Amino acid sequence: MTEVPLHRPGPRAWTALLVCELKMVSRDTAGLIVPLGLPMIILLMSASQGGRVVGNGRTVLDVYVLPLVFTMVVAMTAVVNMPSFLAYYRRTGILRRLGVTPASPALVLVAQVVAGALQMAAGVGAAWLVALLAFDANAPARVGPALGVLALTVTAMYAVGMVVAALAPTPNSAIAIGLCAFFALGATGGMFGGRDSLPEPLAAIGDRLPFGAGSQALSAAWAGAPIEAGSLIGLSVTVVVGSVVSAAFFRWE
Repeated sequence: MTEVPLHRPGPRAWTALLVCELKMVSRDTAGLIVPLGLPMIILLMSASQGGRVVGNGRTVLDVYVLPLVFTMVVAMTAVVNMPSFLAYYRRTGILRRLGVTPASPALVLVAQVVAGALQMAAGVGAAWLVALLAFDANAPARVGPALGVLALTVTAMYAVGMVVAALAPTPNSAIAIGLCAFFALGATGGMFGGRDSLPEPLAAIGDRLPFGAGSQALSAAWAGAPIEAGSLIGLSVTVVVGSVVSAAFFRWE
């Protein structure tokens, strides 16, 4: 009997799946509004006090508020939203069904990552546009390093999100675990105030976790200061550890 060769999905299938994922994201009202709206509220509340110049022509808004807002958008999308979708697909058997077709369940994972990245770009872009037009925000003093740090922060947050998706058995538990991880990372990374108010050991840990490391590295790039190696190492370690842990524990069904 002649075996019929399996044809892997082509660009049209990838595009159709990505469109479906974008529709799912757009219909999740809370998951769409909160990652975009909450950081915007933080920006509007803090912008009026961020006009003081701190160096190199950059203000408090540029160096501290915007990096914090951008990191919040990335963290909420990658750590809270993305795991809940994957847990839902696992619970309803979508990933298992894809596993017996020429398409791989990894297609959904890639499409969800791309959809989340587009959501992050929309959130970061909207915050930057508001800061630029309404509060005369300045561009980063070092644009290239700022974009590189942002990309590394996105990758690190996705690594954390994949660990949440691997460990959460249900969509509700994924949201709960993701929110706990988000607030824990944010609390130790300066989301609720300066890290100076934290106990020294906790502040040191927060500086190396992805929220604190990402916002600090972005701040340095915005101000034109050298980026601490510890921040980059912390983000890189998160990527490696998160990838290994999620690969070890993730189940398609």
